Amino acid sequence: MVREKGTKPVAQNKKARHDYHIDDTWEAGMVLVGTEVKSLRAGRASLVDGFADIENGEVWLHNVHIPEYSQGTWTNHMARRKRKLLLNRAEINKIERKVAAKGYTLIPLSLYFKDGRAKVELALARGKKEYDKRHTIAERQANREKEQAIGRRLKGIE
Repeated sequence: MVREKGTKPVAQNKKARHDYHIDDTWEAGMVLVGTEVKSLRAGRASLVDGFADIENGEVWLHNVHIPEYSQGTWTNHMARRKRKLLLNRAEINKIERKVAAKGYTLIPLSLYFKDGRAKVELALARGKKEYDKRHTIAERQANREKEQAIGRRLKGIE
């Protein structure tokens, strides 16, 4: 059997970068059952309400929606069950110390297959205030206008 190479994206949490300040990221493996893997390979998942938590020295992913496999039988999985994440002990300890600090949480940024194995990108994040979101949007708009002005200048339009 030929092993897959490269990465295949399944789902992204696009709103996370808008709602949170991302401080650090980690790649973690996931413990899944067969019908979850088949559903993910079909490209079906949602990370919108997802978050990760550390319980008894293990990292668990909560509220990630992987819908039931359409051709599954009575062995199908529950769509929003908690799933164990696979990280090194040193990484878990580092994450646990940082999450203990006030205002930090673990959120999933993306879900993908890397060399045939399901992975999730976790981020240590702090929630943004409303004025931070407006500032980010204004900064992006200013950069866009600056790039457009440079492009017009190089083309000799202005």
